[in-house]
Parts: sequence; C-alpha cells; structure tokens
Amino acid sequence: MTKAPPITLELSCPAKLNLFLHIIGRRPDGYHLLQSVFQLIDWCDTLTLKAIPENAVCRINPIPGVPAEEDLVVRAANLLKTFGNITSGVEISLKKEIPMGAGLGGGSSDAASTLIGLNQLWNLKLDIPSLSKLGLQLGADVPFFISGHNAFVEGIGEKIQAVDLDTQNFLVIFPNQAIPTPRIFQDPELTRDHAQITIDGFLASPLTNLSNDCQPVAVRICPEVKQALDWISVALPDSEPRMSGSGSSVFTALDVQTDTEKLGNLLQNLPKGWVGRVVGGLNKNPAYNLISSE
Repeated sequence: MTKAPPITLELSCPAKLNLFLHIIGRRPDGYHLLQSVFQLIDWCDTLTLKAIPENAVCRINPIPGVPAEEDLVVRAANLLKTFGNITSGVEISLKKEIPMGAGLGGGSSDAASTLIGLNQLWNLKLDIPSLSKLGLQLGADVPFFISGHNAFVEGIGEKIQAVDLDTQNFLVIFPNQAIPTPRIFQDPELTRDHAQITIDGFLASPLTNLSNDCQPVAVRICPEVKQALDWISVALPDSEPRMSGSGSSVFTALDVQTDTEKLGNLLQNLPKGWVGRVVGGLNKNPAYNLISSE
C-alpha cells in the first residue's frame, strides 16, 4: 500500500493598516487603552504547515537574528501543541513579504495563521473565542487576525467589533526603519487622553479628520517617518497620509481618479532601501474559513 503523503496547508497571512490610532487612557498595569480601525490589506506573507510524526515544532527557514523562543510562529505552534496535548509535530515554512518592524502587523498575522492552520491540521476544532484567548498570549493584535474581519478595536486590542469597509486601494510606504513599539509607548510626550469616538462616528466619515497619536512621537525620534509622509504629500498633493500603528510605515487611501501608472513610475524611484506598494483592502482574512464553527 502506498503511504499517504503528509498533510500540508498553505495560508496567506495579510497585513493590516491602522486607519487611525487614538490613545484614550492607560491601565494601572501600564498597558495603553486605544481605539482604532484595523483594515486588512493584500500584502501577505505565505505560511506553509506540514504535519510530521515527530513530536517537534521545526521552522525550516528561520529568520536570521531571530531566536526560536522569539519567533512568533514557533511560539504559536508550541502554545497550541501544549494546549491541545498534541504528540505529533509540524514543519513550518514562512515566506516573508511584509516588512518586519513596519507597523503592519506581519508577525501577529503570521502567529494567527499558525494557530488557525494548526487548529485544522491537528483537528482540534477550537472556535474563534478559544483561539483568540490563546492568541492574546502572543500579542495584542493576534485576536484581530483570528477574528478574520476588518474591525473597530478597543481596550488593549482585545475588544473587537467587525465593521464593513468599502473596498479601497492604498499606497503604503515603508522607509526601511523599524521603530521599537515600547519606545513609542514609553515616551512621556505620547498623547494618552484622546477623546473617544464611536463606530457610528467613524463610519459617518471614514478616513477623514482622523489621526495616529503615535505619529508625533515617531516623527520626532525617526526622521524617516516624516520623510515618507512628505514623499506621499508631494506625490499625491491632495492626500492625507498618516502612519500605521506604531510605525514606521505610512499610507494614504487612493481614490478612483489616481493615476496608478504615474504612481507606479514614482515608486520605481523611492529612496534606496524604501519599500512602496499599492495594495488593496480585504474584507476577510483568507484563513478565516478554516476555523471550526461547531
């Protein structure tokens, strides 16, 4: 009898944009309370999971300089393996496309897709709340990617309400300079008392009159952020560029009149080391349908 081939899953891990980011307070334990809308985009890493009989988690293409204990996909796999008392293993391959340290949520998305994929591969049949509770141990943004939909996000990132957003294209620029998130949130000049808004308030005028409270700090400590914002303002004079997350990527929404051919030519002449893309908004995480609804 021919031996059955190992079961393999390939998943896309989408990035996200913070359409705005308001810091509205701080908990006694130091965690910041925020409001944001997370928009999934079609800038994706590719995760491949292959079941193996050995009782091990093997990352076959580790990221140079990132030890296994800090690798979010390895941590996610070990977390679920322990939780589910799994005695077999998995071989993990991750093709990175989303820049690291860009404020686009690539690591959190990779971790979420690892949990979603292994939930399927190991037949655990965990639902979204169960996976999200595990994911929160890995990072505040992981539950969002598990939830699978664009969302209005509050708390420290764990309060997630799905929102319907118009399908739209965005220009995203990463100026090749990572900003450590703790450095932003520990800065004494960070705004921590932004007035709260409501979902209805956001939906009434999305993408207008909004801000990122982390941006002034990032501009001060990382000149490349201001340079990227200025680059977009010159390329698209009527745009409203802002930073995503804690940076350093910046973005702007594109309208249907944008000359994409001209924009493409401009992107060919970005400063050395910068990465720029025109991306499309997604309505759903491609991995979402793998989660059991039982």
